[in-house]
Amino acid sequence: MKVYLNEISGLWQAIVSMYMSKRSWTREHEEKIMRLYEKNYTNFGMHFPYVPEVESADFEGILNKLFKWAPRHITMTRFLDFSFTVEGLHRGAQDDFDAHAKRLENRILRSSTRLAKFGGNEKSDWYKGKIITTDEALKHMEMHLPAEMMVDGKNYVRAVNGYVLEESANDKDVLRGLYMLSIPSNFTFKVNCTEFAHILKERDKNGHAHPELKECVEEMLRLITEQIPQLTREWFYSVKN
Repeated sequence: MKVYLNEISGLWQAIVSMYMSKRSWTREHEEKIMRLYEKNYTNFGMHFPYVPEVESADFEGILNKLFKWAPRHITMTRFLDFSFTVEGLHRGAQDDFDAHAKRLENRILRSSTRLAKFGGNEKSDWYKGKIITTDEALKHMEMHLPAEMMVDGKNYVRAVNGYVLEESANDKDVLRGLYMLSIPSNFTFKVNCTEFAHILKERDKNGHAHPELKECVEEMLRLITEQIPQLTREWFYSVKN
């Protein structure tokens, strides 16, 4: 399984939001923040280390101020989005992550078991070496199941993990019924910083999620903290959401 942080967006607007409530906002200040942001971050929102020291320190101070107040004023970090792609998480864990689709504002798309086919030996990395499918066991023992079988007067043909009705041999809606939850699944999603805090609390190493989903969320945290050091586990835990 691999996790990719593709983009961080909305950070400058999260900063600007700090100055609205007490009417300390000015367009000139907003433009200054935008310029500092452009000098410190790439087009994809990733930290860019080659900046003048004074300007970098100035921007660092602004970020510290934002993340000091944001845990209690959670709307500010709703402006801050993280875009991820996950490769190879097992389908069962991906379904568990889907439970948070509302917090992602439904911004998630995953590999479909309806529109794509999966092979009998496909598993996520976590399951490799831990389970052996019936198809793998038969192959290992050099045993062969019949290509077809009759049940209740109907002809069924061999497929991944079992048999399907002959006339449904190419029907992906039928074939998906034989797929195991250990199959690898890819998905891409976007989540704002405030809502990620909730997901982290529920699914990180201290939670009760499946081990591979914990690994997945831990890697998300590592990638975020790598880009924005203020966003530590402790910071996310402090968010009042």
